[in-house]
Amino acid sequence: MKDKITVGFALCGSFCTFSKAIDILARLKNEGFDILPIMSENAFSTDTRFGNAKDIVDEIEKITGKKVIHTIKDAEPIGPKEMCDVLLIAPCTGNTLAKLTAGITDTSVTMAVKSHLRILRPVVIALASNDALGANAKNIGYMINRKNVYFVPLHRDDPIKKPNSLVADFSLIPQTIEKVLR
Repeated sequence: MKDKITVGFALCGSFCTFSKAIDILARLKNEGFDILPIMSENAFSTDTRFGNAKDIVDEIEKITGKKVIHTIKDAEPIGPKEMCDVLLIAPCTGNTLAKLTAGITDTSVTMAVKSHLRILRPVVIALASNDALGANAKNIGYMINRKNVYFVPLHRDDPIKKPNSLVADFSLIPQTIEKVLR
């Protein structure tokens, strides 16, 4: 029996939520979880107004003590090698959610999810999507009903300026993981 629960922590390109995601990543690490960091290729390499990609990757690697998985090739063994007990996507973009719904595996994150689900282990989605109540509503409905897939509770982040937008309550990620593992 292993000593620690391993959380695969995958980040997609909802760059405005990265600071929240990294805070939760550090919290999970401090609570004793082993963290396997995964980033989509865009999240891994894109500089934005929310931060320099290299600085973000360096911070994640410092917290976890591990290199970030950021290629499809490196994400593929996650399932067969049973590298995670639970896989968290935080943030999960609407684009990634749509790909998961359609069975598209063209990024390190979608490959990690596919690989992890094939061994029937849980995936937790912390969605951050400006079109969650629009084009992505059907994808949320589909994924909520998929076996071994769970959502962190969502709320509207700005109902006036972004009426179709939903974002996960990142503070509830640790509780969601604990409940999923029970």
